[in-house]
Amino acid sequence: MMFILKARLKLLMEPSIKIGKKMKKKLLSSRQQGFTLIEMIIVFTLIGILVGLGIPQYKYAVKRARESVLRENLFQMRKLINQYYADKGKYPPSLQALVDEEYLQKIPIDPITKSSETWVEVRKTLTDEEIMAGQEPGVIDVLSGSDKKGLDGTPYNTW
Repeated sequence: MMFILKARLKLLMEPSIKIGKKMKKKLLSSRQQGFTLIEMIIVFTLIGILVGLGIPQYKYAVKRARESVLRENLFQMRKLINQYYADKGKYPPSLQALVDEEYLQKIPIDPITKSSETWVEVRKTLTDEEIMAGQEPGVIDVLSGSDKKGLDGTPYNTW
């Protein structure tokens, strides 16, 4: 924009170039054009409407993504608990045992609570015979430690 204005001013100031009165008036008046107040209000109103529609969709997308990560983390940990049981004939004593036995590199972070310490370990209920035999209750399932509800209305700690 500045380049155009400088070029126009140069044309006006150049004595060797003959410019008619109409052309001079046109060059001068085009510099003074701009947007009216009503045009600016309409543009800002449209931008406001678009932002107003976009923010709820963004929040919904973020929550949906966290839920997807939670589902995948639960699926993978449950799969590894079952793999541990298939390999060793017993359930792991804790989630940390999965890391120690190299089934997991590290315990994943719960995307809802944003911590790897909040997982709820569901332990196997032992019979009297198993207790007498000295068996320890192992982890048979894992749940999220969050008490919040998902988009479908069910609590995360029941998934």
